[in-house]
Amino acid sequence: MSEQLPFEKPIIELRNKISELKTFTREKDIDLSDEIKKLEVRLEQLEEDIYGNMTAWDRVQLARHSKRPTTLDYIEHLFTNFMELHGDRFYGDDAAIVGGIAKFEGEPVTVIGHQRGKGTKDNLKRNFGMPHPEGFRKALRLMKQAEKFNRPVICFIDTKGAYPGKSAEERGQSEAIAKNLIEMAGLRVPIVCIVIGEGGSGGALALGVGDRICMLENSTYSVISPEGAAALLWKDAGQAKRAAETMKITAPDLKELELIDEMIPEIRGGAHRNLEAQSGYIRQTLKSALLELNKIDRNDLVEKRYEKFNKIGEFDDENGLIAKE
Repeated sequence: MSEQLPFEKPIIELRNKISELKTFTREKDIDLSDEIKKLEVRLEQLEEDIYGNMTAWDRVQLARHSKRPTTLDYIEHLFTNFMELHGDRFYGDDAAIVGGIAKFEGEPVTVIGHQRGKGTKDNLKRNFGMPHPEGFRKALRLMKQAEKFNRPVICFIDTKGAYPGKSAEERGQSEAIAKNLIEMAGLRVPIVCIVIGEGGSGGALALGVGDRICMLENSTYSVISPEGAAALLWKDAGQAKRAAETMKITAPDLKELELIDEMIPEIRGGAHRNLEAQSGYIRQTLKSALLELNKIDRNDLVEKRYEKFNKIGEFDDENGLIAKE
């Protein structure tokens, strides 16, 4: 994917113009500060207009941005003493899911997340962030270990979906995902899940059963990609933009539908613009969530988690809409 997204074109062009004027000023020793200042004010307004009124498809493109921070990026900025653990103790190690133990604000935690690659070689190694069954089983092994040692679990979700290939099916892809759903529902420690990019299908849900479900402002969470939905609904994958609007897969939509607990603000233009500042927003969300969840009795924690997911998707027979309580 190009680093310049289509809807950002006016912003990029204006930035380039400002850069050219600054270069011209230095080289020719001509004072153009007034003109530059006016363009910078115009740029500020343009960014506010464009980034403040993004469509669902604009957010899909940002969620897929090649420079968008990954799980390991956030681990580096949010946690200390991280020690990665490998393997599922059944088949092997899946690089599409990373996990281990760390400290967050001095508290021992278990961190697990999907991991996309950076560049072709790394993407091949990590299967473009699409886990095999051993990835989900590794995640479950780390969750059960966290329960044993009473450590909260923090999950970062960022995948197009579970790997759909023959090898994954042969090793029990569906069973591995289903097992995670069952076990996470009853895990007797706090679970905080954060969608940091794409949250696609069962591959995302396998790390998504938590006490707090949060999403970055420009991330997506859905049962199928817009392209896949368009191909099924209208027999035309080219109508992905229309599908993205219809499916209500963005953080603002899902917050309004009460399917997530919190939408985490993003840096203007996307999380990739300033990883350190974006990590600060996530840190505040994690601190608040863990402070609240750590006070809840473990039996009550599981019961509240059950009630939370039991309310999702209630059906109104009269008009066929999801009912809000």
